[in-house]
Amino acid sequence: MGTAPINPISAGDTAWVLTSSALVLLMTAPGLAFFYGGMVRRKNILGVLMQCFMCLALISVLWVVYGYSLAFGKGNPFIGGLDWFMLKGVGQEANPDYAATIPHLAFMIFQAMFAVITPALIIGSYAERMKFSSFLVFTALWLTFVYCPIAHMVWGVGGWLNGLGAKDFAGGTVVHINAGVAGLVTALYLGKRVGTDKQGMHNVPFIILGASLLWFGWFGFNAGSALAANGLAAQAFVNTNTATAAAAISWAVMEWIFTGKPTTLGAASGAVAGLVAVTPACGFVDVSGALWIGLLVSVLCYSMVAFVKPRLGYDDTLDAFGVHGIGGFWGAMATGLFAVKAINPSGGADGLFAGNPGQVWVQFIACATTIAYTAIGTLIICFVVDKVMGIRAQQDEEIMGLDLSQHHERAYTILD
Repeated sequence: MGTAPINPISAGDTAWVLTSSALVLLMTAPGLAFFYGGMVRRKNILGVLMQCFMCLALISVLWVVYGYSLAFGKGNPFIGGLDWFMLKGVGQEANPDYAATIPHLAFMIFQAMFAVITPALIIGSYAERMKFSSFLVFTALWLTFVYCPIAHMVWGVGGWLNGLGAKDFAGGTVVHINAGVAGLVTALYLGKRVGTDKQGMHNVPFIILGASLLWFGWFGFNAGSALAANGLAAQAFVNTNTATAAAAISWAVMEWIFTGKPTTLGAASGAVAGLVAVTPACGFVDVSGALWIGLLVSVLCYSMVAFVKPRLGYDDTLDAFGVHGIGGFWGAMATGLFAVKAINPSGGADGLFAGNPGQVWVQFIACATTIAYTAIGTLIICFVVDKVMGIRAQQDEEIMGLDLSQHHERAYTILD
């Protein structure tokens, strides 16, 4: 008698990846929504919440229609094809190219949540001044022509940077450098907000709540990227928490030194910077590497936000570039410094401090490619959207606030 074929699907791995997918969803709404919403002026909070919420809705649809196929389908070294259009051929069986022990659908929806949060991060740079209709078109075009190609090059089978050996465990290049650079380009294209001298940051409790939800959800982001309930997931989990805690402390110390007092906003910003920086490295470094990544990222990001940005005078509203762009770059390069192949024998590599200086160069190529491609692609998209429909809200609409001018809603009742 013949033996029955062994089912490669693991219930434990599937449960972990689906749970992680839900955790990453929570990072966008409510996590990022609260974090960004607390930092804008009171008249724009609903506009930011709506943008984050609609990223979840819009990208979820576009991803299953064609986004997943362009990012992970078979194509060329720079973009996938449309073999998986409308998820044709993406079913309940495993796909050994990406995850051998979970349904292909589970891998697809996990990656969908990465695609959702990346354009949502960009909102932090252009908050308070983009029309909602233009936001929708910009987001759809950016997913299609920027996110999907970068994801394919770094993570896709046959992707160019993947083939070079670039290491990005959970999105340092694909998510954070990508979003940070796009945010800077968009902010520069739109120009400064009207009335930036007026008081902002209307709700600090929202900020710390959002940062805490991001910290919680990020375990799905990073540990979930092991795509299995195994030791590598545990390593990524511990590395993520360690780097985040170290970065929160480091940012608070920086504020203490330069301003005399640590702030709630600073501690929250430091935690997010730590989450960003450890993301590409969490599945390739040991705990000591994660600790150094977290301690140093706040020095870099705080310096960018507190010193470089005011000197250059650009209006990166909520410091998406200063935290995600700079933090993502440091994390990706630090992977080339601190990686230890023994942490991830099947997919990792040694870094400079383990005797492989070449990995630093590979990481730099991945970072430089992402920066150049994203900057050019985002600038073209901004230009096209602006010429076709106008990208920025009218000055009177901006003064009124995007809550009323774009959505006819008000978050707070005016009593006087």
